[in-house]
Amino acid sequence: MIEELSHQQILRYSRHLLMPEVGLQGQIKLKNSSVLVIGTGGLGSPVALYLAAAGIGRIGLVDYDIVDSSNLQRQVIHGTSTVNKLKVESARDRLMDLNPDIQIDVYNEPYTSENALRIAKDYDVIIDGTDNFPTRYLTNDVAVFLGKPNIYGSIFRFDGQVSVFYAKEGPCYRCLFPEPPPPGLVPSCAEGGVLGVLPGTIGTLQATEAIKVLLGIGEPLIGKLLLYNALDMSFDFVKLKKNPNCRVCGPNADIKELIDYEEFCGVPGHHVDDTSAGAGWDITAQELKERLEHDPNLLLLDVREPHELEIAAIKGAKNIPLGEVAQRMSELDSAEEMIVFCKRGSRSARAIEILSSAGFKKMKNLKGGINAWAEEVDQSLPLY
Repeated sequence: MIEELSHQQILRYSRHLLMPEVGLQGQIKLKNSSVLVIGTGGLGSPVALYLAAAGIGRIGLVDYDIVDSSNLQRQVIHGTSTVNKLKVESARDRLMDLNPDIQIDVYNEPYTSENALRIAKDYDVIIDGTDNFPTRYLTNDVAVFLGKPNIYGSIFRFDGQVSVFYAKEGPCYRCLFPEPPPPGLVPSCAEGGVLGVLPGTIGTLQATEAIKVLLGIGEPLIGKLLLYNALDMSFDFVKLKKNPNCRVCGPNADIKELIDYEEFCGVPGHHVDDTSAGAGWDITAQELKERLEHDPNLLLLDVREPHELEIAAIKGAKNIPLGEVAQRMSELDSAEEMIVFCKRGSRSARAIEILSSAGFKKMKNLKGGINAWAEEVDQSLPLY
């Protein structure tokens, strides 16, 4: 146990020490605290930055991705100089520059059922900065099994959510969402976009809740779900109750150990090649180029949103957004061969599923979408 702060640390944290809710003893408590941050992306960036600045003594960072230039619009812990660098290393370097007095542990590995308990067991608080349902359910169950608070946040376009799921004192994530949504129903930020400052707002709220929990001050969002909308700058709250039938934290819980969360959710929990429609359905950008050279009238179906056409487009393609495919398939001829594409291939793969169920057979999915076309065939088009 660290019993005192150095003179330099007293100066660094002086604005905390002036508040009676924190004070010297509270700051020492923060210095002796530990927080595990799952993900160093949009949410993990502000979370980690503010926890480091606040003087949390030990911060764990879990990620296995590398920094991409498309991250920099919102993942403010990274920079242009760290593009192509491991995210955990980029984040660690930034945090150590911000506060060299703290300990940063990095886990450059996917957070899975095999390693989650080992990684999380020695931390006081777990913060969910993930962007997929399998890892959210995994993070929740780990927190329940270890008896730790789970500071939850999620973002999409202009909307965000925050809560503190702590089964000892209130509901867990599964109490609110016993089952995941059907695969493909909820688009990712990579598909639907996100306002760059939104994760800053939500991540900062998550960091605030973590500090409150660690200090035992205020009223943490236990039993409450905060709903935020950036367009009308509204904050709403929904009261949550423990679900007596919760399979993880209820009195008759039947899930006693970590499960296969990808199978449970029906979607991958980590970055995989999601640009494929499966065996027999795919066509590469180079293959499509060759096909068009012999058949320039080949039907190209673009299932992106209309505003995406302003960014990049393939000349002559017919645009039917994914959400309208089921209603507008009468505009298509099932006897005519067509190539379906979107940004990267995942939406077009879902469009092929819809069309296939209606009897369409002569289809191919452009693997990698228009981004692959821009990379491999038409470099005049931008990547986005």
